[in-house]
Amino acid sequence: MNVQIFGIKNSGATRAAERFFKERRIAIHWVDLKLKPMSPGEIKRFIDRFGLPALIDTEGKSYADAGLKYIRMQDAELLQKIERDPKLLKLPLVRAAKHLSIGHDEESWKLMATSGS
Repeated sequence: MNVQIFGIKNSGATRAAERFFKERRIAIHWVDLKLKPMSPGEIKRFIDRFGLPALIDTEGKSYADAGLKYIRMQDAELLQKIERDPKLLKLPLVRAAKHLSIGHDEESWKLMATSGS
């Protein structure tokens, strides 16, 4: 099994996901969103499963700094903003085959680890 972790280096939740899978000797493919944005197909996979609002970290500093509490945006505009500032996302985004999770979600990670797919 191979797990993809999309996140940023200084995110505690991203480091927790990386540690979780490494402790279980599960191969991970790490994608630093500051260096390489997610492909449109990859982000669409998460949006289709959870919806765009569920991916946004509305409690984070980046959300407040971007003024998103007070601005209504079209999804396309919000996606462009996310591409420029991945800290707007609930990190990490984790994918293992058809299993997906957002944020620090150990229950989903356990399911991924035990599914073996």
